[in-house]
Amino acid sequence: MMGDTGRRRRSGPRQAAWEFFGAELKNRREEADLTQAELGMRVFVSGGYIGQFEQAIRKPQLDVAQRLDHILQTDGFFERMWRKLIKDSPYADYFAAAAELEGLATQICDFAPAVVPGLLQTAPYARALTIATHPFALDEFVEEKVSARVDRACILADATRPVYWAILHENVLRIPVGGPEAMGEQLAHIAVLARSRTALVQVIPFAAGAPPVMSGTLRLMDFEDAPPTAYTEAVFSGNLLDDPALVKRAQATYDLLRAAALSPEASLALVESAAEDYRRCASTT
Repeated sequence: MMGDTGRRRRSGPRQAAWEFFGAELKNRREEADLTQAELGMRVFVSGGYIGQFEQAIRKPQLDVAQRLDHILQTDGFFERMWRKLIKDSPYADYFAAAAELEGLATQICDFAPAVVPGLLQTAPYARALTIATHPFALDEFVEEKVSARVDRACILADATRPVYWAILHENVLRIPVGGPEAMGEQLAHIAVLARSRTALVQVIPFAAGAPPVMSGTLRLMDFEDAPPTAYTEAVFSGNLLDDPALVKRAQATYDLLRAAALSPEASLALVESAAEDYRRCASTT
């Protein structure tokens, strides 16, 4: 049973399409006279994963969809459908699968070395960040990206929200994305989430020296009835990891990041101090 996590599944046309994917998988599996466990063994996932794919609880990665086509002899059907669903996602191709898992996670732990994690972003901050990375984009494109970013954050307001832990490098506080007003609002928003215990936020200060990882973001996700995953992201690329050995290494790295960070109380004070600095700067311009 999925329990509370199941109630966070997204609805709408894309979810219906994933449900069709799952129904077709079940039909083709049964036609091949394979149990979920037998099919899982052949595509190198557990039988429980196959069951979650069939129920549209969890979405397969591309290589799994390709192996399903090979084993079930479906002439690329599952790969084509996977690519169509991911392409239609409002998220970058490399992040779409990780975004789908957010709604199922019981705990999410983010590390951000340079920009505010998506689940904490305000609309002005997200808009400034989108324009900075797409300077020639049309307004419609920008607003679509901003809406998708803000919509993702709604899971933190849900009654069944995941436990959310964010470790920010001090760079995140000091890089004025969108200017002083947008940054003041953004950091104030983070402080509100921390004070309401919606998010646990820690900051790694400059004085701590080089952190255990600095070249990209790191995310850990835990689930009620599925193995944990790790997601790493660099420039125009991302990797969703579910290999137990790699996930364990990512978890160990996150533990080192926690050890390097200020306490939640000291971190909140630093965030609020930086927010006040930006507000003063905005008021004088």
